[in-house]
Amino acid sequence: MTINDAQQEVDNWIKTIGVRYFSELTNMAILTEEVGELARIIARKYGDQSFKNNEAAADLGDEMADVLWVLICLANQTGVNLTEALQKNIEKKSNRDADRHKNNDKLKD
Repeated sequence: MTINDAQQEVDNWIKTIGVRYFSELTNMAILTEEVGELARIIARKYGDQSFKNNEAAADLGDEMADVLWVLICLANQTGVNLTEALQKNIEKKSNRDADRHKNNDKLKD
């Protein structure tokens, strides 16, 4: 599935099953909530915290997909083509950071 396919599939789902998009502000709040849920799993799996009894089955991929879903909703609502935006962003980072990370002593082994 391409990013464009994902944007279309989410849009179709929203219009047929989800009834309509939540407002952009509501979706921004939901995105923040979903990122928090993702952060909780990462903090417990890769950080110093331990899982609570009811969190052991937490699915990292599912939480990432939740974040992506809401981000796609926001893109659809605001007319952002995520494929084009990502391509421009990669180009921007490639030009801006061409030598930056290579010259960062903190990143050297």
